[in-house]
Amino acid sequence: MVFAHKPKFVSFDMNGTLIHFRINEVIRRVLGDRLPAEIADEFLRTGNQFRFDECMGDWKPFHQVVARSLERTMRWFGLEYHEGDGEAVYEEIPTFTPYPGVTAALRRLAEEYPLVMITNTDDAHAPSLVENLQAPIEVVITSEQIGAYKPRLYAFEYALDKLGVTPDEIVHVSASPKYDHRTATNLGIRNKVYVDRGFEQDEHWLGYERITDIADLPVLFGLPRP
Repeated sequence: MVFAHKPKFVSFDMNGTLIHFRINEVIRRVLGDRLPAEIADEFLRTGNQFRFDECMGDWKPFHQVVARSLERTMRWFGLEYHEGDGEAVYEEIPTFTPYPGVTAALRRLAEEYPLVMITNTDDAHAPSLVENLQAPIEVVITSEQIGAYKPRLYAFEYALDKLGVTPDEIVHVSASPKYDHRTATNLGIRNKVYVDRGFEQDEHWLGYERITDIADLPVLFGLPRP
């Protein structure tokens, strides 16, 4: 095991790390011809930043995060937002499924460690997404329960308090330095794993273990690959 001590919990970001969060595909489909092909990639990159921005400050329901960020992005690009666009995108989220290999890796880890989700998902969609993982999850902590979204410090403060652990008693796994690993580092969570899915820059100075194949995750804990 690469970690100095056996953790009491292994915590995860869910959407984008374990669940293939295909929201950009859904946005393309919902907007259809209203999203010109020549600006689509830039539009979606900008939309990701507006969605991040909507997660800051006071908590709001996730359907509002999706709708407001989409509306702001369309206004920024001079496109027409239709009432119901955001809801149409939001309602597809429970259908999102895991990346290949995730279920097997989680099941292997769950043989030795209790698994925890710390997710920006709300209470409405979290049960479906957790079920889609098809693995034993001990605790699910949603943004709605917390009253804040990651990357806010309070999201991890709440999770540590709920689990009754100190920062050195968990390992946190995420594909997002921006949403997770920067905050975790700031709160003293030294044991971290970055699952590099290719959509964020590697910020190796944060001191995490980096993997590109989820099947390598159990190996970091001294377990065989699934």
